[in-house]
Amino acid sequence: MQYRNLGRTGLKVSELCLGTMQFGWTTDEENAFAIMDAFLEAGGNFLDTADVYSNWAVGNPGGVAETIIGKWMRQRGNRHQIVLATKVQGRMWEGPNGEGLSRTHIMKAIDDSLRRLDTDYADLYQTHWFDPDTPIDETLRALDDLVHQGKVRYLGCSNYPAWRLCQALWTSDRVGLARYDSLQPHYNLVHRAEFERELLPLCQDQRLGVIPYSPLAGGFLTGKYRKEGPLPKSARADSIVDRYFSDRNFTLLERLETLGRKRGRTILQMALGWLLTNPVVTSPIIGANTVEQLREILGAVGLRLSQEEMATLNGLSAWENEK
Repeated sequence: MQYRNLGRTGLKVSELCLGTMQFGWTTDEENAFAIMDAFLEAGGNFLDTADVYSNWAVGNPGGVAETIIGKWMRQRGNRHQIVLATKVQGRMWEGPNGEGLSRTHIMKAIDDSLRRLDTDYADLYQTHWFDPDTPIDETLRALDDLVHQGKVRYLGCSNYPAWRLCQALWTSDRVGLARYDSLQPHYNLVHRAEFERELLPLCQDQRLGVIPYSPLAGGFLTGKYRKEGPLPKSARADSIVDRYFSDRNFTLLERLETLGRKRGRTILQMALGWLLTNPVVTSPIIGANTVEQLREILGAVGLRLSQEEMATLNGLSAWENEK
Protein backbone atom coordinates (compact mmCIF):
# COMPACT_ATOMS: atom_id res chain seq x y z
CA MET A 1 0.00 0.00 0.00
CA GLN A 2 1.28 3.46 -0.88
CA TYR A 3 0.38 6.63 0.99
CA ARG A 4 -0.39 10.12 -0.24
CA ASN A 5 -0.73 13.49 1.41
CA LEU A 6 -4.29 14.68 1.70
CA GLY A 7 -4.13 17.75 -0.52
CA ARG A 8 -1.76 20.41 0.78
CA THR A 9 -1.77 18.94 4.31
CA GLY A 10 0.81 16.73 5.96
CA LEU A 11 -1.78 14.02 6.67
CA LYS A 12 -0.87 10.76 4.93
CA VAL A 13 -3.66 8.46 3.81
CA SER A 14 -3.60 5.11 2.03
CA GLU A 15 -4.11 5.20 -1.74
CA LEU A 16 -7.42 3.40 -1.26
CA CYS A 17 -10.02 4.52 1.28
CA LEU A 18 -12.46 2.01 2.75
CA GLY A 19 -16.03 3.24 2.54
CA THR A 20 -18.47 1.93 5.13
CA MET A 21 -21.91 2.84 3.80
CA GLN A 22 -22.80 -0.86 3.59
CA PHE A 23 -22.02 -1.58 7.24
CA GLY A 24 -25.29 -2.37 9.00
CA TRP A 25 -27.11 -2.31 5.65
CA THR A 26 -25.87 -5.00 3.24
CA THR A 27 -23.04 -6.13 5.53
CA ASP A 28 -23.51 -7.30 9.10
CA GLU A 29 -21.21 -6.44 11.98
CA GLU A 30 -19.21 -9.67 11.82
CA ASN A 31 -18.39 -9.21 8.13
CA ALA A 32 -17.70 -5.50 8.68
CA PHE A 33 -15.11 -6.36 11.35
CA ALA A 34 -13.46 -8.90 9.02
CA ILE A 35 -13.35 -6.39 6.15
CA MET A 36 -11.77 -3.69 8.31
CA ASP A 37 -9.27 -6.21 9.71
CA ALA A 38 -8.24 -7.24 6.18
CA PHE A 39 -8.00 -3.63 5.01
CA LEU A 40 -5.78 -2.65 7.92
CA GLU A 41 -3.63 -5.77 7.45
CA ALA A 42 -3.13 -4.77 3.78
CA GLY A 43 -1.81 -1.37 4.89
CA GLY A 44 -5.00 0.63 4.55
CA ASN A 45 -5.43 3.36 7.15
CA PHE A 46 -8.22 5.53 5.72
CA LEU A 47 -11.89 4.88 6.68
CA ASP A 48 -14.80 6.96 5.43
CA THR A 49 -18.27 7.01 6.95
CA ALA A 50 -21.16 9.42 7.65
CA ASP A 51 -23.63 9.95 10.44
CA VAL A 52 -26.61 9.12 8.19
CA TYR A 53 -25.29 5.68 7.11
CA SER A 54 -27.57 4.00 6.32
CA ASN A 55 -30.89 5.48 7.40
CA TRP A 56 -32.59 4.71 4.07
CA ALA A 57 -32.55 1.00 4.93
CA VAL A 58 -35.54 -0.46 6.77
CA GLY A 59 -34.89 -0.51 10.50
CA ASN A 60 -31.69 1.54 10.25
CA PRO A 61 -31.98 4.89 12.11
CA GLY A 62 -28.61 6.16 10.91
CA GLY A 63 -25.40 6.12 12.89
CA VAL A 64 -25.12 2.34 12.60
CA ALA A 65 -21.93 2.35 10.50
CA GLU A 66 -20.28 4.78 12.92
CA THR A 67 -21.27 2.54 15.83
CA ILE A 68 -19.77 -0.54 14.17
CA ILE A 69 -16.50 1.31 13.45
CA GLY A 70 -16.32 2.58 17.04
CA LYS A 71 -16.86 -0.90 18.45
CA TRP A 72 -14.19 -2.33 16.12
CA MET A 73 -11.59 0.32 17.04
CA ARG A 74 -12.30 -0.17 20.75
CA GLN A 75 -11.95 -3.96 20.55
CA ARG A 76 -8.80 -3.79 18.41
CA GLY A 77 -7.24 -0.86 20.26
CA ASN A 78 -6.15 0.65 16.95
CA ARG A 79 -7.59 4.18 16.92
CA HIS A 80 -4.10 5.67 16.54
CA GLN A 81 -3.59 3.70 13.31
CA ILE A 82 -6.74 4.99 11.62
CA VAL A 83 -7.41 8.15 9.63
CA LEU A 84 -11.11 8.43 10.38
CA ALA A 85 -13.43 10.52 8.21
CA THR A 86 -17.11 11.15 8.81
CA LYS A 87 -19.72 13.56 7.50
CA VAL A 88 -22.49 15.90 8.62
CA GLN A 89 -25.58 17.43 7.00
CA GLY A 90 -28.26 14.77 6.67
CA ARG A 91 -31.32 14.41 8.91
CA MET A 92 -30.43 12.75 12.20
CA TRP A 93 -33.24 13.81 14.53
CA GLU A 94 -36.72 15.24 14.30
CA GLY A 95 -37.47 18.94 14.12
CA PRO A 96 -36.38 21.86 11.96
CA ASN A 97 -32.74 21.68 13.09
CA GLY A 98 -32.40 17.94 12.67
CA GLU A 99 -30.50 18.40 9.41
CA GLY A 100 -28.41 21.04 7.65
CA LEU A 101 -25.19 22.92 8.28
CA SER A 102 -26.26 25.44 10.88
CA ARG A 103 -24.11 25.91 13.98
CA THR A 104 -26.89 24.28 16.00
CA HIS A 105 -26.93 21.14 13.89
CA ILE A 106 -23.15 20.82 13.51
CA MET A 107 -22.40 21.18 17.23
CA LYS A 108 -24.82 18.42 18.22
CA ALA A 109 -23.99 16.20 15.25
CA ILE A 110 -20.25 16.07 15.97
CA ASP A 111 -20.81 15.11 19.60
CA ASP A 112 -23.24 12.38 18.53
CA SER A 113 -20.79 11.05 15.92
CA LEU A 114 -17.86 11.02 18.35
CA ARG A 115 -19.94 9.16 20.91
CA ARG A 116 -20.92 6.49 18.35
CA LEU A 117 -17.35 6.26 17.08
CA ASP A 118 -16.08 5.96 20.66
CA THR A 119 -13.35 8.54 20.06
CA ASP A 120 -12.69 12.14 21.04
CA TYR A 121 -11.78 13.40 17.56
CA ALA A 122 -12.41 12.89 13.86
CA ASP A 123 -9.39 13.15 11.59
CA LEU A 124 -11.50 14.50 8.71
CA TYR A 125 -14.94 16.08 9.16
CA GLN A 126 -16.81 16.62 5.91
CA THR A 127 -19.95 18.51 5.03
CA HIS A 128 -21.94 15.90 3.12
CA TRP A 129 -23.48 18.38 0.70
CA PHE A 130 -24.01 22.10 0.87
CA ASP A 131 -26.91 23.73 2.72
CA PRO A 132 -28.57 26.56 0.76
CA ASP A 133 -30.42 27.71 3.89
CA THR A 134 -27.30 28.46 5.96
CA PRO A 135 -24.75 31.22 5.26
CA ILE A 136 -21.40 29.72 4.36
CA ASP A 137 -19.61 31.77 7.00
CA GLU A 138 -21.86 30.33 9.74
CA THR A 139 -20.98 26.80 8.67
CA LEU A 140 -17.27 27.56 8.42
CA ARG A 141 -17.12 29.36 11.78
CA ALA A 142 -18.73 26.35 13.46
CA LEU A 143 -16.26 23.99 11.77
CA ASP A 144 -13.35 26.26 12.67
CA ASP A 145 -14.43 26.13 16.32
CA LEU A 146 -14.39 22.31 16.18
CA VAL A 147 -10.82 22.39 14.89
CA HIS A 148 -9.76 24.71 17.71
CA GLN A 149 -11.59 22.53 20.26
CA GLY A 150 -9.65 19.49 19.04
CA LYS A 151 -12.78 17.56 18.04
CA VAL A 152 -11.80 17.75 14.36
CA ARG A 153 -8.34 17.85 12.78
CA TYR A 154 -9.06 18.53 9.09
CA LEU A 155 -12.08 19.70 7.12
CA GLY A 156 -13.51 18.46 3.84
CA CYS A 157 -16.68 18.60 1.78
CA SER A 158 -18.63 16.33 -0.52
CA ASN A 159 -21.03 16.89 -3.41
CA TYR A 160 -20.20 20.60 -3.72
CA PRO A 161 -20.51 22.39 -7.05
CA ALA A 162 -17.46 24.40 -8.04
CA TRP A 163 -19.04 27.77 -7.30
CA ARG A 164 -19.97 26.77 -3.75
CA LEU A 165 -16.56 25.25 -3.05
CA CYS A 166 -14.85 28.36 -4.40
CA GLN A 167 -17.09 30.54 -2.22
CA ALA A 168 -16.15 28.48 0.84
CA LEU A 169 -12.42 28.67 0.12
CA TRP A 170 -12.63 32.41 -0.48
CA THR A 171 -14.58 32.93 2.76
CA SER A 172 -12.06 30.94 4.80
CA ASP A 173 -9.20 32.96 3.30
CA ARG A 174 -10.96 36.29 3.76
CA VAL A 175 -12.05 35.74 7.36
CA GLY A 176 -9.13 33.59 8.51
CA LEU A 177 -10.94 30.32 9.19
CA ALA A 178 -9.90 26.70 8.78
CA ARG A 179 -10.62 25.73 5.19
CA TYR A 180 -11.72 22.68 3.29
CA ASP A 181 -8.68 20.58 2.40
CA SER A 182 -10.47 17.82 0.52
CA LEU A 183 -13.39 17.18 -1.79
CA GLN A 184 -15.35 13.94 -2.10
CA PRO A 185 -16.88 13.97 -5.60
CA HIS A 186 -18.83 11.40 -7.60
CA TYR A 187 -16.18 10.38 -10.13
CA ASN A 188 -15.38 7.33 -12.23
CA LEU A 189 -14.72 6.30 -15.83
CA VAL A 190 -18.38 6.55 -16.85
CA HIS A 191 -19.24 9.62 -14.75
CA ARG A 192 -16.63 12.26 -15.51
CA ALA A 193 -18.31 15.53 -16.49
CA GLU A 194 -19.55 16.54 -13.04
CA PHE A 195 -16.01 16.59 -11.65
CA GLU A 196 -13.81 17.31 -14.64
CA ARG A 197 -15.68 20.28 -16.09
CA GLU A 198 -14.92 22.73 -13.25
CA LEU A 199 -14.05 20.96 -10.00
CA LEU A 200 -10.88 19.26 -11.23
CA PRO A 201 -9.04 22.48 -12.18
CA LEU A 202 -10.23 24.10 -8.94
CA CYS A 203 -8.87 21.22 -6.85
CA GLN A 204 -5.58 21.37 -8.73
CA ASP A 205 -5.24 25.11 -8.24
CA GLN A 206 -6.17 25.06 -4.54
CA ARG A 207 -4.32 21.81 -3.77
CA LEU A 208 -7.33 19.95 -2.42
CA GLY A 209 -7.25 16.23 -1.79
CA VAL A 210 -9.72 14.37 -4.01
CA ILE A 211 -11.47 11.32 -2.57
CA PRO A 212 -13.84 10.01 -5.29
CA TYR A 213 -16.85 7.97 -4.25
CA SER A 214 -18.50 5.34 -6.45
CA PRO A 215 -15.22 4.69 -8.31
CA LEU A 216 -16.74 1.49 -9.76
CA ALA A 217 -20.03 3.13 -10.80
CA GLY A 218 -22.13 1.17 -8.34
CA GLY A 219 -20.74 -2.11 -9.67
CA PHE A 220 -21.03 -1.43 -13.40
CA LEU A 221 -17.24 -1.22 -13.71
CA THR A 222 -16.73 -4.61 -12.08
CA GLY A 223 -17.80 -6.52 -15.18
CA LYS A 224 -20.77 -8.22 -13.54
CA TYR A 225 -23.14 -6.29 -15.81
CA ARG A 226 -23.13 -7.62 -19.35
CA LYS A 227 -24.91 -6.29 -22.42
CA GLU A 228 -26.73 -9.54 -23.17
CA GLY A 229 -26.52 -11.30 -19.81
CA PRO A 230 -28.96 -11.43 -16.88
CA LEU A 231 -28.82 -8.68 -14.31
CA PRO A 232 -27.04 -9.50 -11.04
CA LYS A 233 -29.10 -9.76 -7.89
CA SER A 234 -28.60 -6.26 -6.53
CA ALA A 235 -30.84 -3.61 -5.03
CA ARG A 236 -29.16 -1.13 -7.37
CA ALA A 237 -29.46 -3.12 -10.60
CA ASP A 238 -32.33 -1.12 -12.09
CA SER A 239 -30.64 2.21 -11.41
CA ILE A 240 -27.41 0.92 -12.96
CA VAL A 241 -29.30 -0.03 -16.12
CA ASP A 242 -30.92 3.40 -16.36
CA ARG A 243 -27.70 5.29 -15.69
CA TYR A 244 -24.93 3.36 -17.41
CA PHE A 245 -26.28 0.95 -20.03
CA SER A 246 -25.17 2.27 -23.41
CA ASP A 247 -23.20 0.94 -26.37
CA ARG A 248 -20.40 3.35 -25.52
CA ASN A 249 -20.06 2.10 -21.95
CA PHE A 250 -20.12 -1.56 -22.94
CA THR A 251 -17.38 -0.87 -25.48
CA LEU A 252 -15.40 0.66 -22.61
CA LEU A 253 -15.94 -2.48 -20.49
CA GLU A 254 -14.67 -4.64 -23.33
CA ARG A 255 -11.54 -2.53 -23.64
CA LEU A 256 -10.93 -2.61 -19.88
CA GLU A 257 -11.17 -6.39 -20.04
CA THR A 258 -8.77 -6.60 -22.99
CA LEU A 259 -6.21 -4.29 -21.41
CA GLY A 260 -6.54 -6.01 -18.07
CA ARG A 261 -6.02 -9.46 -19.55
CA LYS A 262 -2.61 -8.36 -20.83
CA ARG A 263 -1.65 -7.29 -17.30
CA GLY A 264 -3.31 -10.13 -15.43
CA ARG A 265 -5.80 -7.67 -13.95
CA THR A 266 -9.58 -7.64 -13.68
CA ILE A 267 -11.96 -5.04 -15.09
CA LEU A 268 -12.50 -3.41 -11.69
CA GLN A 269 -8.77 -3.27 -10.98
CA MET A 270 -8.18 -1.50 -14.30
CA ALA A 271 -11.01 0.95 -13.56
CA LEU A 272 -9.43 1.75 -10.20
CA GLY A 273 -6.01 1.95 -11.87
CA TRP A 274 -7.36 4.69 -14.13
CA LEU A 275 -8.19 6.76 -11.03
CA LEU A 276 -4.96 5.89 -9.21
CA THR A 277 -2.93 7.07 -12.22
CA ASN A 278 -4.64 10.48 -12.21
CA PRO A 279 -2.35 12.84 -10.25
CA VAL A 280 -5.28 14.89 -8.94
CA VAL A 281 -6.86 11.85 -7.21
CA THR A 282 -5.77 11.14 -3.64
CA SER A 283 -7.68 8.04 -2.58
CA PRO A 284 -10.74 6.45 -4.24
CA ILE A 285 -13.37 5.23 -1.79
CA ILE A 286 -13.96 1.51 -2.25
CA GLY A 287 -16.61 -0.66 -0.62
CA ALA A 288 -16.99 -4.38 -0.04
CA ASN A 289 -19.59 -6.69 1.46
CA THR A 290 -17.13 -9.55 1.98
CA VAL A 291 -13.40 -10.04 2.50
CA GLU A 292 -13.28 -11.84 -0.86
CA GLN A 293 -14.61 -8.74 -2.63
CA LEU A 294 -12.12 -6.57 -0.78
CA ARG A 295 -9.19 -8.78 -1.81
CA GLU A 296 -10.00 -8.37 -5.49
CA ILE A 297 -10.23 -4.61 -5.03
CA LEU A 298 -6.91 -4.56 -3.19
CA GLY A 299 -5.39 -6.09 -6.32
CA ALA A 300 -5.44 -2.53 -7.72
CA VAL A 301 -2.99 -1.29 -5.07
CA GLY A 302 0.09 0.12 -6.79
CA LEU A 303 -1.45 -0.17 -10.27
CA ARG A 304 -0.49 2.67 -12.61
CA LEU A 305 -1.56 2.67 -16.23
CA SER A 306 0.68 3.59 -19.13
CA GLN A 307 0.20 6.75 -21.17
CA GLU A 308 -1.17 4.63 -24.02
CA GLU A 309 -3.66 2.86 -21.75
CA MET A 310 -4.80 6.16 -20.26
CA ALA A 311 -5.22 7.70 -23.71
CA THR A 312 -7.30 4.73 -24.86
CA LEU A 313 -9.61 4.80 -21.85
CA ASN A 314 -9.90 8.58 -21.87
CA GLY A 315 -10.88 8.53 -25.53
CA LEU A 316 -13.58 5.92 -24.95
CA SER A 317 -15.00 7.68 -21.88
CA ALA A 318 -14.72 11.36 -22.78
CA TRP A 319 -17.34 13.16 -20.73
CA GLU A 320 -18.69 15.11 -23.67
CA ASN A 321 -20.31 11.83 -24.76
CA GLU A 322 -21.71 10.70 -21.40
CA LYS A 323 -25.15 9.18 -21.43
